[in-house]
Amino acid sequence: MADRLVCRECHRVQPSDINEEDACEACGSTSLTEDWAGYVIITHPERSEIASEMEVTESGKYALKVR
Repeated sequence: MADRLVCRECHRVQPSDINEEDACEACGSTSLTEDWAGYVIITHPERSEIASEMEVTESGKYALKVR
């Protein structure tokens, strides 16, 4: 999964067909990177302490560390 792109703004892991020139599907940012580590899957952000800490409001896969 390390070859996937992640948004530097919202930390959302992007689908495998997204290129660095594309925009993040979640927030629209064009700042995508392959330089990230670890991820968490948020299924119920409204009940998740991790989602609250990360300020995540939508379900999905999110990188824990983005450079």
